[in-house]
Amino acid sequence: MRIFVAGATGAVGRRLVPLLVAAGHEVTGGTRTREGAERLRGQGASAVRVDVFDADSVHRAVADAAPEAVVHQLTALTNGDRAENGRIRREGTRHLVDAAKRAGVSRIVAQSISWAYEPGDTPADESTPLDRAAERAGLVGSLRALEEAAAEIETHVVLRYGTFYGPGTWYARGGPIEAALRGEQAAGDPVAALLGPVVAGDAVSSFVHVEDAARAAVAALEWPSGTVNIVDDEPASARAWLPEFAAAVGAPAPAPAASGGREGWERGADNTLARRRLGWRPLHPTWRTGFRTL
Repeated sequence: MRIFVAGATGAVGRRLVPLLVAAGHEVTGGTRTREGAERLRGQGASAVRVDVFDADSVHRAVADAAPEAVVHQLTALTNGDRAENGRIRREGTRHLVDAAKRAGVSRIVAQSISWAYEPGDTPADESTPLDRAAERAGLVGSLRALEEAAAEIETHVVLRYGTFYGPGTWYARGGPIEAALRGEQAAGDPVAALLGPVVAGDAVSSFVHVEDAARAAVAALEWPSGTVNIVDDEPASARAWLPEFAAAVGAPAPAPAASGGREGWERGADNTLARRRLGWRPLHPTWRTGFRTL
């Protein structure tokens, strides 16, 4: 299959491209930089430099690749720029979908997130509505725009990923979470501002290793249309996972929070659809063992 990967050199993309090439697909990866293009060629893919905010640039890149499927892994989280990430979800996705439609693409796989659901006391499944709280309108609105645009393609699979961990993510050895645990965050660091305090409280998260996220994107090329939570088997509170993460990276263990402090949306996500109905099998079924690989 001819596949165009947008965001091919990001944390997921750099693992996804070799998997697609190894599976026999003809891959073109989009990247902003010359270094990214060189990396992609070294992985056995074709490469094109593209500006996702320039509609003409995206249209040319997709038209030249003539793909049968598009995989959307675009983000802008390296520098903690929430506004740019929202813009990518709205404008970048719009340009990508328009280009795909013009090129006759009939399948898209797109990256979304699994912590945008409305408040609740149990892990959210895909039937749970997205949050409508005013304070999360910017985040959820950009996700709605992304998911609704993707749905314009005949076969559309939206992967609502859990929190990424592993190489190239914030949750890795030498990453921002370790820096926060060590008290080494630089003043004015935009990633630190986006993260907020790292507290061993009752907020529940669902994780997914970036390798498993990439493997899910490959599998999703064969899945029917719909949204799918891509998370591991064990939603957990920060009281449980944060000390384990600290131990894995050799950072000081955080003191448990004195009180709960869980927001209603901090509930984790359920992976029954991916696991039982679609047959996705993560290499790291729980963060407990996954963190130890860091």
